[in-house]
Amino acid sequence: MTRRRVVGAAAGAAAVGLVPGLQSAVYAQGSDKPEKEEVKIGFIPLTDCASVVMASVLGFDKKYGIKIIPTKEASWAGVRDKLVNGELDMAHVLWGLIYGVHMGVGGPKKDMAILMNLNHNGQAITLSKKLAEKGAVDVASLAKLMSTDKRDYTFAQTFPTGTHAMWLYYWLASVGVNPLRDTKVITVPPPQMVANMRVGNMDGFCVGEPWNHRAIIDGIGITAATTQDVWKDHPEKALGTTGDFVKKYPNTARAVIMAVLEAGRWIDAGLQNKNKMAETIAEKSYVNTSVDAINQRILGRYQNGLGKTWDDPNHMKFFNDGIVNYPYLSDGMWFLTQHKRWGLLKDHPDYLGVAKAINQTELYKQAASALKVSIPKSDLRSSKMIDGVVWDGKDPAKYADSFKVRASAA
Repeated sequence: MTRRRVVGAAAGAAAVGLVPGLQSAVYAQGSDKPEKEEVKIGFIPLTDCASVVMASVLGFDKKYGIKIIPTKEASWAGVRDKLVNGELDMAHVLWGLIYGVHMGVGGPKKDMAILMNLNHNGQAITLSKKLAEKGAVDVASLAKLMSTDKRDYTFAQTFPTGTHAMWLYYWLASVGVNPLRDTKVITVPPPQMVANMRVGNMDGFCVGEPWNHRAIIDGIGITAATTQDVWKDHPEKALGTTGDFVKKYPNTARAVIMAVLEAGRWIDAGLQNKNKMAETIAEKSYVNTSVDAINQRILGRYQNGLGKTWDDPNHMKFFNDGIVNYPYLSDGMWFLTQHKRWGLLKDHPDYLGVAKAINQTELYKQAASALKVSIPKSDLRSSKMIDGVVWDGKDPAKYADSFKVRASAA
């Protein structure tokens, strides 16, 4: 590093309240020097792009000898294509998109990589005000209405192999509704959800914030469930890239993980930081919405649009003492089980082998250790879902085949 770059790194560290000095530049010089210093990271306008954006805005990237260039994308399909063809180096991206591309499902097949998990929780399922007026305010009352008021029901998700499709399907299936047989499912980019519901294109949607809260502010939808109701502390967005990028630029990949980890830690450090984050990402160049659409739910302050309010301790977290960010193999395997359940995969894959190929646990451990961020003892974790079924990653094929509501029953 040149003296100017070291001074710049120290200034960036001071700007975000960190101790400047040689330690700040340790991963940006010598054998650990990033091979590629400018990193284009795609993002979709969603609250959970925040740690990537703030890593750039606050200068955490400079500490590690890189410059993150956040690039706003229009759709997950666009993110997929730009990752695959190299227009983007990395992306704030859906876990299921990365796994889908790696498996050749729903687009081109290419070896992919997940560097870290970006957030837990914080998505939701919105039903139209028209459905709510007929009594459909949660999954049970929705199923009841669908059984009595027979017609075509249309629900939107954001990408066929993505997280929102899987949350929506799991939620509906928990009360016996088969999303592939009993509903019409369409794909809509996140920022277009509210506009499409306004003109009557769908009865409900699953998407990340702030678009669920935006539907309430605009008076067109209600929150029927949060995704943390489906799976508490579920993986949501990942920092994704290609397998080729990791092989060619491992130091760069590690530097980005460190910068984004620090940004997530900064966001979760307190109310003032979260409000500053909300003000920043609400800007036109990022999410392009009003601050009030973002700043309530990041604090766990929820309303359903029908007068009910509650404080949810399981709201969106970006760091949570490092619990959030580890790329658990069991998290990746879960998406494969659901891809098999819904017919996206015809045969059982090598669940563990695929997860080990995609999730860059060693790179993450190096980055986390350097920042003194805790690392779990196991690559698998246990989670209880909305239907009471426990997922622990130990027998994925048996788990995938255990569901009564599935593609083969469509």
